[in-house]
Amino acid sequence: MANLRFSIFHTCVLVFALGGLGQIQAIDLQDKRILILGDSITQNGTYVSFVSYFLQKRNPNFNYDIVSIGLGSETVAGTSEADHPFPRPCVHTRLGEALEQVKPEIVFACYGMNDGIYHPLNGERFLEYQRGIETLIEKVAAVGAQIVLMTPPLFDAAAKQTLSPSGSSYFSYKSPYENYNDVLRTYGKWILITDLPVAAKVDLNTPMLKYNQARRKNGTEFHLARDGIHPGELGHLIMALVILDSLGTSIDGDPVELLAEIKADPLFAKVHERRGLRSKGWLEYVGYERRERVKADSVDEVELKAAELQMAIDDLRRRAQP
Repeated sequence: MANLRFSIFHTCVLVFALGGLGQIQAIDLQDKRILILGDSITQNGTYVSFVSYFLQKRNPNFNYDIVSIGLGSETVAGTSEADHPFPRPCVHTRLGEALEQVKPEIVFACYGMNDGIYHPLNGERFLEYQRGIETLIEKVAAVGAQIVLMTPPLFDAAAKQTLSPSGSSYFSYKSPYENYNDVLRTYGKWILITDLPVAAKVDLNTPMLKYNQARRKNGTEFHLARDGIHPGELGHLIMALVILDSLGTSIDGDPVELLAEIKADPLFAKVHERRGLRSKGWLEYVGYERRERVKADSVDEVELKAAELQMAIDDLRRRAQP
């Protein structure tokens, strides 16, 4: 798989905000409070763990404060298909609390997979997505934070057992539109080409698509997302590598080999544990509604445990230094 070693990194489309002198300014996450929003892919959070792991491993003397609170089924547009078991949650119902409680300086947002509700492209739904993104940008800017937009990840139709063709009368997460990734790419293209007041834009879909295609050459069966929607560990790693590349931390190597190395590293286990602990704790403390209302009274105990884990992480980081 040597031919896959470099290809994914050069397909990332990244646009940084222009600084006062007209020079491109990279985003430095060191000593910044970071909030990551998204749907079930972000709630799984493995890509966030990979990002945190590489940042901490590469920069053992720097501090990174990342709070990731993705929520399954969530949209930025408020859309929901009729046969979804409950109305899909919309990030705007919890965004105010998230910004107030987390107090981020930089927000990463990854939406779109659920916003098209697995239907063919529809003008009104597309407008609702655009309005949802624009409102998200406005609310983040209002608290003085920067925002980084990520395009929707890959929808892998070849991995789905049940698909609906374009002429069908029924589409949903149970039976998605067969060309739904084209819908997601339209959503992503709008993000990438539109003049939006954001700090950066990162194209996740294209690198994931290209990697999938490269692995399927010669008829090989391969899927980054076995259910077509939710990436496995390798898919999360591809996402993380693209995000890291956009931050100026390029990781060389074949993703399959990298994944094996990462999982064998005790540092990753600790970083992943801490990320999961904080994600759950902050998600519940901020509060959300998904079937029912969930709201924790405090995140103090979680942060104490997270601080203990960070001490263990820092010890491993120091020991790994030459």
